[in-house]
Amino acid sequence: MKIGAVFPHLEIGVDPAVIKDWAQTAEGLGYSHLLIYDHVLGAVHEGRNPPLWGPYTQESAFHELFVLLGFFSACTERVGLASGVLILPQRQTALVAKQAIEVDILSGGRLRLGVGTGWNYVEYESLNEDFSNRGQRQVEQIGLLRKLWSEDVIDFDTSCHRIDRAGLNPLPGREIPIWLGGFKDVVFRRAAEIGDGFIFGSGQKENLAGMIRLKKFLDEVGRGKESFGVEALLNFQSGPEQWRAEVEDWVEAGASHVAMRGMALRGQGSGLASPRKHIEILETYWKEVGDLSD
Repeated sequence: MKIGAVFPHLEIGVDPAVIKDWAQTAEGLGYSHLLIYDHVLGAVHEGRNPPLWGPYTQESAFHELFVLLGFFSACTERVGLASGVLILPQRQTALVAKQAIEVDILSGGRLRLGVGTGWNYVEYESLNEDFSNRGQRQVEQIGLLRKLWSEDVIDFDTSCHRIDRAGLNPLPGREIPIWLGGFKDVVFRRAAEIGDGFIFGSGQKENLAGMIRLKKFLDEVGRGKESFGVEALLNFQSGPEQWRAEVEDWVEAGASHVAMRGMALRGQGSGLASPRKHIEILETYWKEVGDLSD
């Protein structure tokens, strides 16, 4: 089992020394990877039709994902770098491909690109992208990313993209893994068909139930765990009496990765008392579960 840490974007603050210390502490303790969430804009929820149902508002803090990945690649040496998840359809595909290449090259091949479709239609509109076709667009984007990473020049023409005999340089030298994230069967099926893995980001009960459904779709397309990774995000707020059992549940379920999420989610209170506490809890959690890691 690979045990990682979720970057606590809501509570870590903006001090670069603290952010660097968090990443270096995780790496020094033995965490296998750092996982970073993505949002570009936060939106006011009140007065929206349809309502915005997601957990984040204009008050929720997010560091820009690719910039932060680049920062982590410079201040760490070994630890894996993962997005969990990049809201792919609201971003320009060729630009994402270029940014991912740079992170992967400069980190020595440590990037894992987790992607999702998101929930915030206001964010899509603000970035001049179509919220209504995000699923179709994501499928096209994943295929396009792989072509851009592997071919010097491509000619690509679909309903959402047109690239006329152009390409990226430099290329990554490998196929960067693309994992999907989400909560519905349509996403589980899509991941089984075209993804390299899946990231579960809900609660433990919901995630384990989702794993059962994901396995059904993997069986339908004839994919085994040797060709498909699974990660579950586990909450620090579950408490020390649950931490080890939660990791063991995912070992039994056949997952390849888990990641500890230290920031408080909706309904879990106001979170930790200071950004420095997020560094301290890395050691607290590792002492309980670190021996279960690969």
